[in-house]
Amino acid sequence: MTDDKKFKTERGDAGELHQIAVGDDPAMTTNFGVPISDNENSLKAGVRGPTLLEDFVLREKIFHFDHERIPERIVHARGSAAHGYFECTDPIPEISRASLFSAKGKKTPVFTRFSTVAGGAGSVDTPRDVRGFAVKFYTDEGNWDLVGNNIPVFFIQDAIKFPDLIHSVKMEADRAFPQAASAHDTFWDFVSLMPETLHTLIWAMSDRGIPRSLRMMEGFGVHTFKLVNEKGEETFCKFHWRPKLGTQSFVWDESAKTQGADNDFHRRDLWEAIERGDHPEWDFAVQVFDKELAETLPYDVLDATKIIPEEIVPLRVIGRMVLDRNPDNFFAETEQAAFLPSNVVPGIDFTDDPLLQGRLFSYLDTQKSRLGTTNFHQIPINAPKCPFANMQRDGLMQTHVPKGRANYEPNSLNEAGEDPGPRPVSTGFRTAQQHVEGDKLRMRAESFGDFYSQPRMYWNSMTDNERAHIASAMVFELSKVGLPHIRERMLGHLQVLHPDLGKRVAKGLGMNLPAPAKAVIQPLDLDPSEALSIQKNWQRTLEGRQVAILFDEGSSKAEIDKLKKAVETAKGTAFTIAPSVGGISLEGGTMKADGQLAGSPSVLFDAVALVLTQQAAQKLAKDSAAVGFVSDAFAHLKAIGASEGAKPLLDRAGIEADEGVTDLATLPEAAKLRYWDREPKLRDLA
Repeated sequence: MTDDKKFKTERGDAGELHQIAVGDDPAMTTNFGVPISDNENSLKAGVRGPTLLEDFVLREKIFHFDHERIPERIVHARGSAAHGYFECTDPIPEISRASLFSAKGKKTPVFTRFSTVAGGAGSVDTPRDVRGFAVKFYTDEGNWDLVGNNIPVFFIQDAIKFPDLIHSVKMEADRAFPQAASAHDTFWDFVSLMPETLHTLIWAMSDRGIPRSLRMMEGFGVHTFKLVNEKGEETFCKFHWRPKLGTQSFVWDESAKTQGADNDFHRRDLWEAIERGDHPEWDFAVQVFDKELAETLPYDVLDATKIIPEEIVPLRVIGRMVLDRNPDNFFAETEQAAFLPSNVVPGIDFTDDPLLQGRLFSYLDTQKSRLGTTNFHQIPINAPKCPFANMQRDGLMQTHVPKGRANYEPNSLNEAGEDPGPRPVSTGFRTAQQHVEGDKLRMRAESFGDFYSQPRMYWNSMTDNERAHIASAMVFELSKVGLPHIRERMLGHLQVLHPDLGKRVAKGLGMNLPAPAKAVIQPLDLDPSEALSIQKNWQRTLEGRQVAILFDEGSSKAEIDKLKKAVETAKGTAFTIAPSVGGISLEGGTMKADGQLAGSPSVLFDAVALVLTQQAAQKLAKDSAAVGFVSDAFAHLKAIGASEGAKPLLDRAGIEADEGVTDLATLPEAAKLRYWDREPKLRDLA
């Protein structure tokens, strides 16, 4: 748009931004030329009611977006997956008739896919990004797909904005870069104009956006769902996955260096853990609450940009998921897996969340585009493991061979001795009864209009070190934005989110603070939630973690063997590294290394040990790979255990003694932690 054409801006009832053409400004239309009056809200039955199928603007926009690229997924293109099972540990028949929750010990097969969002299938595993967390339950009543993320909220409140969000965060349209990164103009332009994005944004800018491992990552269903029991009674529910190994993340420098060391770090980590019998496990928990509680909250439970803190509605663990088998073929399973939020089973139902309502249409349409046929449900990875039958026939790549004439219902062919086909059953899925009233309208509920209170709660729930990481991530991202007015607008929002965050980011950018943004609803100071902090909930364990042991000529084999045994006793994994992988002469024998020093940097491990003679340490002190191995481990706040002879290498790497620099005997215990107090001595944080 040229400078002489200025659209006007308005705010909707929930504070959402509307940009309206005036005068000779070009009008936004459908693909068939029909002018569009509202590009922010889908058409609903009542301001908080369900989205209507007649919304041709929403359907055309999502339909076109779903078919923009083939065959790669438009989002979540890069994924890793595994087979496993879900086991019910605490049945809940009183609140849900879903069969997989009906009996203690009942097991249900699952297929779980983890993914990045922004990058393509050929991008790297470890950028700062939201991660997908999708689970396909093959229940005895059909497939249930819980399609969520590792962050419990989403950027937008209404599905009609999803194409705009993804267009903005993907590689810029004219230059096709950056790939798998959000640090660029178009993303920050979009979010700076959409303050509803701030809550997810602060999660993504925190350590949650750079998970250490897929096995150490939480998962969330994001939306509020309904659970329905045999009597038809319904309650609201949010779904949570909690990793048995605890939640752990990279520090930013470590994440960036891991991309260079191993583009497939997360994929390899998941695969190798399962292969060695270290089966990843998550607790499955529900937050269950009623309409009365929902109405007392100062935010709307149908708003996907909001959470309900555990301090208000505690989590109830009702099951666990174990992933114990890698795919046999990546394409046939991981790549062809089709997840649909519309796949639910009796006992689970939808709410009128306008983001969820749009997803119920979008995913089915997308899978047809990606997999080429309406029969994608017949692909083995997508097919239910219980019997299924209906009157649907034919279509591209039909693999079933239905018999007889019964492809319609009702029919009376049974009276002529023919197979009449399947019929509905009284025990089948039944939508929970809900009174719907109100005008058909494009409007957002005023209760969706508080964009700042929950991001402020997240900020206030963090440790000082975690807040420094968030502010530093904001500085890094906004420093890559070339348009000054976008940076200024974001600083306006950050001041409202929390004055300290705004000041720190402005200082880091070397910018003056602009005027604060105007909030539609004045932010509240909600109580902090300890459950939101990774560092406050750090799980002190070596289980699932890997310790690198660096050795060289003359090292003590007995010391190495003793350390390996101690690590394995603590349920960790030991990985030996040497300048060469062939047999090396040691005091007490010879040993082959698992990895070569230059190809096994310390970013790939959770702690390091140096089992070296003084002579070997002096030699390695002249090797940049060895010096970097030690200095990076220290900079990434990991434990370092060292023999007495390793001192020359420690000195050359500039290692200062602290709690996390130990002898070999205490390393297995020290390796269970990261040493956050070390960080301010190593780098400037915002």
